[in-house]
Amino acid sequence: MNRTQSSDGTVIAFDHSGTGPPVILVVGAFPDRSSTKTLASRLGSHFTVFEYDRRGRSDSGDTTVYSVAA
Repeated sequence: MNRTQSSDGTVIAFDHSGTGPPVILVVGAFPDRSSTKTLASRLGSHFTVFEYDRRGRSDSGDTTVYSVAA
């Protein structure tokens, strides 16, 4: 697991695997990045795949002041 920090200070957890051009997998409303593991493993031979936990889910943080722009 890797972490990055958004401009408002929220910590976002992500995984990356594979080699090649980058592809970002975005999960649905409720799951976390574990739900994209099968797809990521299939894409990894052609792409660098990034999977992340959305704010407030699994290993990512959340903030009390939230806006779509953030």
